[in-house]
Amino acid sequence: MKLKYSDKALKDLKKFSQPDRVLIAKKIEYLRENFELLKESKKVTQLKGTQFDNQYRYVVARKIRVLFRIIEDEIVLLVLRVGQRKSIYDS
Repeated sequence: MKLKYSDKALKDLKKFSQPDRVLIAKKIEYLRENFELLKESKKVTQLKGTQFDNQYRYVVARKIRVLFRIIEDEIVLLVLRVGQRKSIYDS
């Protein structure tokens, strides 16, 4: 599975401290390698009410979420947003 970051996700990542960025990057890589396994757990949840199909949320840490989309024809994990739980769903 390929991994791509949106420009907004890269901008979001820069707001975190260096140790948090390393943690988030490792967790996203783990997600890329183990998506099917994580999809069965509570760590990955498909979002409802979004304008796109195959959009998910991944719990990285207690207050950190990653919003991403799976693009089927290429099997691409596209990271859309990275942020705190309280503000990740805005905009």
